[in-house]
Amino acid sequence: QVQLVESGGGLVQAGGSLRLSCAASGSIFSINAMGWYRQAPGKERELVAAISSGGSIYYADSVKGRFTISRDSAKSAPYLQINSLKPEDTAMYYCAAQHVGASGYDYWGQGTQVTVSS
Repeated sequence: QVQLVESGGGLVQAGGSLRLSCAASGSIFSINAMGWYRQAPGKERELVAAISSGGSIYYADSVKGRFTISRDSAKSAPYLQINSLKPEDTAMYYCAAQHVGASGYDYWGQGTQVTVSS
């Protein structure tokens, strides 16, 4: 089992920045890829950034150039640096982990709220 706890969310003005963190514990040796999802009210959860154990990175088109995902391999903890925040970035942000052999993300945190005011 893997436990994930997000932090770093908050209320910021448009154009501001935040750095989200995800603390991973438990069987972290079994983690392959890690990612950040977000879900805005009334919308589906979407993958915004992901990083594999080999360092491959994915970004959703809507966040390219503004979001940067990184990973502390020693802690298997992914970070998400969010710059140039827009009101449409307002959402609950979730950290997710995929263990080796899984077909998708199978561990989830409780989320951290990001609210961007215009």
